[in-house]
Amino acid sequence: MLPSPAHPERPEETASGHVTGAPGDPAPSPEPEPESEPVDWLGLPEPVRERIAELTAAALGKLTGDDIPRQLRPVARFAPAKRARLGGNALLTGLRDSSRFRTAVLEWLRQNRFDALNPNDEDSVAAAAAAVLLGESSASSRIRLVAKNAEETTLRAERDAAVARSRKLEAEVQRLRADLEQARQEVEQARGGRESELDRLRGRLREQGMVLRQARDEAEQARAEAERARAEQAAELEGMAAQLERERHRAARERERAERAVGEAEVARQSAREARDADEVRLSMLLDTLSGAVDGLRRELSVGAVRRRPADIVRGASTATSGGRVSEPAILEKLLSLPNVHLIVDGYNVTKTGYPDLSLAEQRSRLVGQLSALAARTGAEVTVVFDGADVTSIPSATPKGVRVLFSDPGVLADDVIRALVAAEPAGRPLVVATSDQAVVSSVCGQGAHAVAARVLLTRLGRV
Repeated sequence: MLPSPAHPERPEETASGHVTGAPGDPAPSPEPEPESEPVDWLGLPEPVRERIAELTAAALGKLTGDDIPRQLRPVARFAPAKRARLGGNALLTGLRDSSRFRTAVLEWLRQNRFDALNPNDEDSVAAAAAAVLLGESSASSRIRLVAKNAEETTLRAERDAAVARSRKLEAEVQRLRADLEQARQEVEQARGGRESELDRLRGRLREQGMVLRQARDEAEQARAEAERARAEQAAELEGMAAQLERERHRAARERERAERAVGEAEVARQSAREARDADEVRLSMLLDTLSGAVDGLRRELSVGAVRRRPADIVRGASTATSGGRVSEPAILEKLLSLPNVHLIVDGYNVTKTGYPDLSLAEQRSRLVGQLSALAARTGAEVTVVFDGADVTSIPSATPKGVRVLFSDPGVLADDVIRALVAAEPAGRPLVVATSDQAVVSSVCGQGAHAVAARVLLTRLGRV
């Protein structure tokens, strides 16, 4: 066992804690030192265990690996705050079983926590922990003292808790007594109120009995009057039923007469319709006869159908036979307002000018949608032509008011546009939207108006 450090500045205590001397006093007569009892490290009182575990945990992190037993090395890797809490039993077992570890812990405490190795500390727990670590002979007595103090503290706490519970129960008993007294008073008051209420109710019952007898008499009288009224009503209802039956027979006769009149009117109307149909057939046959006679006269006189008018044969003037190029949206607006105008659109030429970043299907969908809105606004006939070479599937449905055409394999959309212009009768307003100069020259020569793609896109942007 390690000897306890000398403290010349402190008075020494015996194992029982009494002071035996102080500096300057004559030395006391030496007494035989009793043999120290073995310490049960794991059976120490809880405050002493926690104190020793805390001091050992503080030293454990500063010791070299050789001074730490193998079973404590995992504990050394714990955080300092967790060593004493989680590895308390392991630390006490290491102190008990390894003298080298115990010596190393004591050396560290002497160098860093010398105040923790004072077996004469005023705090009995700190003194007992120091005595156990130093192997003092007074360790057992100090441990018993701590255990006794802990037991007394526990008993004192239990006594205080019992006293508090007793006081609480006494207060509760007082409160219950007060509540019981109040309840008794309320019962007495309720009994008195109940007696008066019973008397009042008895009086009301007598009154109600009288009212009930009077009401019964009135009910009997009302029942007799009701029987008389019911008999009178029954007689009146029988008279009304007989009158209704007579009215029903009269209405039936009137309905029969009306049905006969309707039948006669229907026969007259059918006769008039047949007569009118016969007149129309005779008139139609007369007109056909006259028309045949006129045609026969035309053939006999060799006179053809004359479509020209006097204004068409005036000398010194002629009609315009070629269209023009439209470069302004305002002019396009005037052309689209003409009656019976036909707008023919070179599809991909317009879409690749306006929105070339879209896919071909999206270009077609967007242009056709805008043209549908334009046709609804202006009333113009609108035809859009796309090259069919890049189209894998032709849409089955198109927006209302727009004719969508795809050129056949080997046929250009430009040729389809020229054929559409050529198929129109002379004099009908035609507008072709394209920026292809070859198509522009061709359709203008056939009397159509050519509109640049950007002009049409400007107009569509306002739809």
